[in-house]
Amino acid sequence: MDMPGKTVLITGSTDGVGRYVAGRLAAEGAHVLIHGRDAARAKALIDEIVEAGHRAPIFYQADLSSMAGTRELAAAVIRDHQRLDVFVSNAGIGSQNDGPARQESRDGYELRFAVNYLSGFLLAHLLLPLLKAAAPSRIVNVASLGQHPIDFDDVMITKRYSGSRAYAQSKLSQIMFTIDLAEQLKGAGITVNALHPATYMNTTMVRAGGITPMSTVEQGGAAILHLVEGDEVAGRSGLFFNGMNEARANPQAYDPEARRRLRALSLELTGLSS
Repeated sequence: MDMPGKTVLITGSTDGVGRYVAGRLAAEGAHVLIHGRDAARAKALIDEIVEAGHRAPIFYQADLSSMAGTRELAAAVIRDHQRLDVFVSNAGIGSQNDGPARQESRDGYELRFAVNYLSGFLLAHLLLPLLKAAAPSRIVNVASLGQHPIDFDDVMITKRYSGSRAYAQSKLSQIMFTIDLAEQLKGAGITVNALHPATYMNTTMVRAGGITPMSTVEQGGAAILHLVEGDEVAGRSGLFFNGMNEARANPQAYDPEARRRLRALSLELTGLSS
């Protein structure tokens, strides 16, 4: 995909790997829509991009731990734009953000499931009209190699909770959704792929977990950009990548019944089923 003039929305793009990808795409001539919660971080990124001689990104401030906040973000993007060439669902929280205890979103959902998975699920569905208008277009879900099967009797992990399990469940959910949505969008000109960008990148999320970084945001960013603009993945959909390479996810991702159950639950929790 040639990026000049293309409109790209990247959630979680005022810090970490999302920030790097936003800067790279702006430098390539894309019209970048950045998202985050911190207006000061957004301003710093915008100033940096403008000082480098590129088009200023548009900042959308939203809290994706709230389904209402997620809907407000989608509504603002739809209000301001007639097409969307790429949606990168990158926003997320790690296993230890704000401590190891179980936390809930504003809607009463387990927090990592809500932020890392449900918000992207809802945004993708709400933004489909813009993505269809720009076809051929792409959705890229930033997931992880850390994946834990969903216990459908306790999706919100009210028993035997751990942050690492919650994080890994949310990331497998992203991959299951990727496969599901790719099947739904066959023939629509929209590809949907997921990836583990790199292991323990030097990001705020990784450092908050007390983990020593093992890779750089540049390495992870290159893998994301590969799915955003790479010619070799054009027309390919429903795949999971480990960095630059196609890989296999947890076996539950390829279970049609598990994906059906997750889809039905997700539609209900996001209010799309009504």
